[in-house]
Amino acid sequence: MRRRLEALRVEHRDLDTAIAALGDASSADQLQLARLKKRKLRLRDEIARIEDALIPDIIA
Repeated sequence: MRRRLEALRVEHRDLDTAIAALGDASSADQLQLARLKKRKLRLRDEIARIEDALIPDIIA
């Protein structure tokens, strides 16, 4: 599960770079940009779910 988490984090960073590069382009494809942003949000949610599963809840 930790390997999957690290792979998701790498993909998330790569998407961040791709979104920035596409946003800087003068003729940016808005549809492609929106798809990349949605994918990045899904990755963020999946990363959060895995992190929650790996870190036990501590009741104080």
